[in-house]
Amino acid sequence: MLQGHQTWEFENKPVILSTGTVGGPFEADGELADDFDLLHDDLWIGQDSYEKAQKVLVEESVSRAIEKAQLRNEDIQFMFAGDLINQITPSSFAGRTLAIPYFGLFGACSTSMEGLALASFIINAKGAERIIAAASSHNAATEKQFRYPTEYGGQKPPTAQWTVTASGAALVSNVGDGPVVTSATIGKVIDMGLSDPFNMGGAMAPAAADTIVSHFRDRNLPADYYDLVATGDLGKVGLPIAKELIEEKGLQLPEDTFQDCGLMIYREGQPVLAGGSGAGCSASVTYGHLLNRMKKGELKRILIVATGALLSPMSFQQKETIPCIAHAVSFEAGGGMQ
Repeated sequence: MLQGHQTWEFENKPVILSTGTVGGPFEADGELADDFDLLHDDLWIGQDSYEKAQKVLVEESVSRAIEKAQLRNEDIQFMFAGDLINQITPSSFAGRTLAIPYFGLFGACSTSMEGLALASFIINAKGAERIIAAASSHNAATEKQFRYPTEYGGQKPPTAQWTVTASGAALVSNVGDGPVVTSATIGKVIDMGLSDPFNMGGAMAPAAADTIVSHFRDRNLPADYYDLVATGDLGKVGLPIAKELIEEKGLQLPEDTFQDCGLMIYREGQPVLAGGSGAGCSASVTYGHLLNRMKKGELKRILIVATGALLSPMSFQQKETIPCIAHAVSFEAGGGMQ
């Protein structure tokens, strides 16, 4: 199961039985609107706080995934979920509502693949039959915590990114038809000394590059093995930096296969500066758009590298630099074990 230094290979073929993706009004105007299961026209989502609205996003994405598999909450053994808000309260409070045995995770924007990696490991080891992995973010809740409330109207530099309002959930099973999770590479925490919270892409790029190179090394794969290698949310700034660092390490990915979820989700003309970000970014793009493409036969093998900046409001105020991480999970088309 352990391959190389930091990669798990899943010989029992954990399968993505179903997914649920829910987004906000800005995502409804985006490039991938048709790949969401549900889109809201109001950031408040009928709640009296943005944090409560994010909780609803988690509940809805998890419920959609379970309903699509024609199962009930009590049929799910565990739920892995996380977000960016203090003490991951949207995820934990959603766990209170859903009443599924719960692991709360914090990997910042890498949480989507962190949760999926752990869920797949447990399914592969026959520690459970069905696990939900979810990650979410909310633009207004995240901006309020890490930078300024959106109502403040503070101007941002072009390196800044737009936090995605979305939640994505994947139901991982030991049986069924659907894309298979074949491996996961667990990243190391890397800090190159950057401290600007308005340049997350630049800060996270070295971690993404390190994990991608480690994944190809551990699995001894050719550079063109995957139809798509997509980072979580490096954006316009971080993606070319990661590409350069990867090439410096001797790995030359085909130009048209190296992309970024934060650059896919919004259309040209939306004022997102360097692109999308947030824990819900890679979760919703992967579990919606990319797995839909895989089911249509457009993609056969993909590697998703979710990147996270592990800062907090406290660490920023104390002038700390930003430690970052990236976790990679590979998917292949086809059904799981019957």
